[in-house]
Parts: sequence; C-alpha cells; structure tokens
Amino acid sequence: METSTTVPEAVAALHTAIDALTDEVVDGLRAQLPSYAAVALHQLRPRVMASLRNSLSLVQRWSEERRSPQGAAPGEGAGYGIPDTHLDEITALARALPVEDIISAYRIGTDVVWRRFGEEMAARRGTAEDLLPIAETLRAWVDANTLRIVRSCRVGIQEDARTDRRRAALVRALLLGQARWDESLSADGAGAVGPDDGEVADGPYDRSALRLPFRACLPEAVPSEAVLPGGPGAAPGERTPGHPGPGDRAFHRIVAALRPWLALDTAGRPLVTTVDGEVAGLLAGRPAGLCRSLVLGLGAPVTPSGIAAEFTRATQALRAAVGFGLVGAFTREELGLRATVVALPAVGEGLVRLRLAPLAERGEDGAQLEEAAAAYLRQGLRLDAAARTLYVHPNTLRNRLRRFEEITGTSLRDPADLAEIWWALAHRRLHGPEG
Repeated sequence: METSTTVPEAVAALHTAIDALTDEVVDGLRAQLPSYAAVALHQLRPRVMASLRNSLSLVQRWSEERRSPQGAAPGEGAGYGIPDTHLDEITALARALPVEDIISAYRIGTDVVWRRFGEEMAARRGTAEDLLPIAETLRAWVDANTLRIVRSCRVGIQEDARTDRRRAALVRALLLGQARWDESLSADGAGAVGPDDGEVADGPYDRSALRLPFRACLPEAVPSEAVLPGGPGAAPGERTPGHPGPGDRAFHRIVAALRPWLALDTAGRPLVTTVDGEVAGLLAGRPAGLCRSLVLGLGAPVTPSGIAAEFTRATQALRAAVGFGLVGAFTREELGLRATVVALPAVGEGLVRLRLAPLAERGEDGAQLEEAAAAYLRQGLRLDAAARTLYVHPNTLRNRLRRFEEITGTSLRDPADLAEIWWALAHRRLHGPEG
C-alpha cells in the first residue's frame, strides 16, 4: 500500500522539535522511574535524544520503503534493529540500572513519540490507512528490540559476574599466598586459581604498589560482653557465621564503608573478596578516623610478595579485636598482648592447664570461681564494681576470689600471676573451652 506524504512530513516535524520531544521523554522517565531520576540529567538527556533520533529515522525509512519489516528478526536487515553501538551503551547502562527499568523506559519513550506522531498526523489530516501500518511495525519493532535488550543485558551482566569472580579469586590468591609470580600472566586476569597448581593471572594488579591487606566484619558480629573472658556469651568461634559473599547486604555495607580507601585494579574495580565467609582485600591507605562502623584487622603496606604474611597478621588483629569486643581499625601491634594471645595459642593452652584446669575438676563450683576472677579483672580489680556485675555482695565475691587463689595456687595481688590468669582466661574466651 502506498504511504502518503503526511508520514515523512510528520516525522520531519518531530525531528525539528527533537529538543522539546527529548525533554518530554526525559521528564516522563524521571517522573515514573526512580532509578532514572537518580541519573544525572547531563548523562541521561544525550542518550534519550540519540534513541529518539534512531527511532524517528526508522519510522521515516519504513514510510519510504512502503513495507513493514519485523524489527530485529533474522533476515530483515540490521537497519531496523537497535544499532550495535547503542546496544552496547544499553548493556553498560544495565550495570547501573535495573533491566526492567530500561525496558519500561523504552515503552515510556515509545508512548510519548507515538502520541506526538499522532498529533502531527492529525494536523496534516492523516488517515487511519496511513497510521495502521506504522503502528503495527512500531509495535513489532519495540517487542523485538525489547527481547534483544534483555538478551544483551543478560550476557553483559553474566560477563561482569565472571570478571568479578576472577578478580575475587586473584585477590584471594594474593592474600592466601597461592599466587605464583613467575608465571606468564594474561592481561585480563582470567587465570585459574587452584590448590594444586597455585597459578593465577595478575594482569589487573599493579605489582609495584604498596597495599594494606585487611580482613573485616560488622560490629554486630562481636559478642556483646567480650571485653574480657569469662562473661556470658559465646566464644568467637561460636559467633554468627561470616558474610557469605558479594550478594550479601553485610558484604556491601563493609565495601561501602571502605570504598574511599580500597585499592583498585586498572579497570577501577575494588580489590576485595571473601575468605572463609569474611570480607577481605587490599587497601590503598589506612582508613581515616575511628572507623566505628567496622571491626577491621590491618596488615602493613607491602608489595605482592609480602601480602600473604601481612594478611595473616591482619587476621590475627581481627580475631583479637572481635574476641575483646573492640570496634575500629587495628594492626596486630596496636592490640599488643591481645593479639599475642591469638598469635601464640600454645602458650595459652599451657596457661589454661596450669591455672584453670584445677577449677574444671570442681564442676559448677569451679565455673563460678572462674567467673568471679574474670569479673574482677574485667572491672579493673575493683571489688565492689565486680560484685555489682555478678549481682552478689562484695563479701561473697571476696570469698570466691580467696577460694580461687587457694585452688589455682595463684595470688591476685601478684602481677605475674595476674598476667597468667588474664592470658589463660583470654585464651579460653578466644579459642573456646576446648582451646
């Protein structure tokens, strides 16, 4: 069927008024889609205008060729589909916006264009015979390209996920000492990491840079009464399981808190992963301030060859901070004797046998005496304060402490004995009753 000249004239009018048409579409997107409202106007408007120009050009071509192509269907020619460059841009946009919102945006834009096109056709006395073929073709084009958008975005997101997994594997290998630095490494970081060959591709990592290994968790994972061993609550080994990984909300909270200081690869992605369910990775510098939203164990700034050793120290710092109920960022050195309790478990085991084993033989009575000594230490050797935390009279606590000294063969007035009792209780708290 012949198409009248009213169609190209209407399209030309919309081309002339492309700025106003773009503004109308942008306003509709921002009003109906919160994700688009969050995109900066200077980023959104050029994309919308480019999409409108492409759509109007297709309508004009349809009218000139006097036929109804089937969008992006095979054999119909690439000219009726979304240009590949524009499709790549949509795929990139899907990394920041939900795919369903991108599809909704296309339909919102189509509705605006079709309404304005109908107004232009009515002004030129266009007939139903002029509009019907265009409407059918436009509907088929939108449906076909919506499907193409979904497929393209799915592929792009899957590729991003694979890249993220490779990066996480690389960072984990660096932290655990599984990277082999004398390998010929690919530029995209696609090498495999395995317990047998230990090979990893480190293309996106700058081996000349100094980085701080870290390991982190959220404060709510810390036992509430862990300032000193002996209080109620589970040992750190029994605490809430760590964060499962990048899909977890806690993981994103930790990464967001550390983002200003996270080391990045050459693509600008953070060098972060999980180790045994906890967030770990590399920092470009020490976080400023007190970092009260996290419990963070830090290593010293090192080149890749020293990362594994410093990550071990960062892990010990995290374990000590969690065990003693501390919140903030700490190195092992800053935690002093607390970190040493974590680093030297054999010493703690010996002191538990020496100082606490005699109490274990007395069952519930022995546990009560151990609790009394722990409260006394936890309150800075202040008898009345410790008695209040145990809800007993000071004389009752004084009697329990005397019996503790008799049974364990220690003196709570001797600094050396106090240190050994503190270490034994700390070891019990950090490593559990069987530690």
